Parts: sequence; C-alpha cells; structure tokens
Amino acid sequence: MLRALDEARLAPAHGDVPIGAVVLDPSGEFLAGGHNERERYGDPTAHAEIVAIRAAARAVGEWRLEGCTLVVTLEPCTMCAGAIVAARIDRLVFGAYDPKAGAVASLWDVVRDPRLNHRPVVTGGFMAEECAVPLLDFFGGRRD
Repeated sequence: MLRALDEARLAPAHGDVPIGAVVLDPSGEFLAGGHNERERYGDPTAHAEIVAIRAAARAVGEWRLEGCTLVVTLEPCTMCAGAIVAARIDRLVFGAYDPKAGAVASLWDVVRDPRLNHRPVVTGGFMAEECAVPLLDFFGGRRD
C-alpha cells in the first residue's frame, strides 16, 4: 500500500485526484503502478486502477492477470471493478472506502457478484486512514 500511496501523491501535480494503484505479480513482487491521469490526458477512463492494469498487462504480455493482486488507495468505482473482473485479478486490496462511488462494498459489490465468471478475494479498509489523508488534503484545499 505504501507504493500505491507514493503513486497517489503524483496525481495532483497534473490536477488529478490523488489515487494510486499497484499490481503485484503472483509472488508479490511489484509488476506495475499507476495514478489518476484523467485531467492530464483528458481521458475519463484513466483511473489509477485502469492505468496500473494496462501497464501490468503490457508487462506480462497478455490481458489475463491471473494470480496478481491489485492494491489501490481508494475503493474502486464500477468501471474499475469491471476491469478487475475482466483482467482476472485474483486479489484486490483497497484502502479508504468510497461512500459516493464505491463498487466493491459501499454502494455495490460488483467484484463478488456470483453471476460473474470471476470473483477476486477482497480486503477492504487496509490502511484506510493513511489512504484518506491525500484525498482529504486535496479536496480540503479546493474548498478553501
């Protein structure tokens, strides 16, 4: 999670919300990372999870990320939850819960829907307070 937090801290440099993600290979080694880049590239799909998943797929040479773990600082939204399932990621670890858009526990539970063909193991709330700090700082600064 510390590496995902490092990624999150890069996002505000180009006006993006500080969310970071990393993909670990089946042995737990760093495979790829990413942070929000929606503002940077004008791309609504450039969420930290999507950026990290795309980089991991390039690194392994295929779209299936079986055995991999995605670690992200904020609970994934519906788009990212769908990408996690589509990529066949085996484990998801997220930090802060997202009561406004969370699709893994808060509003929906997309990734564990029994109707889907793949369901990762989920650990939510890992280092939640630490993961919330960059978000609170970012949005607090915008409200002043």
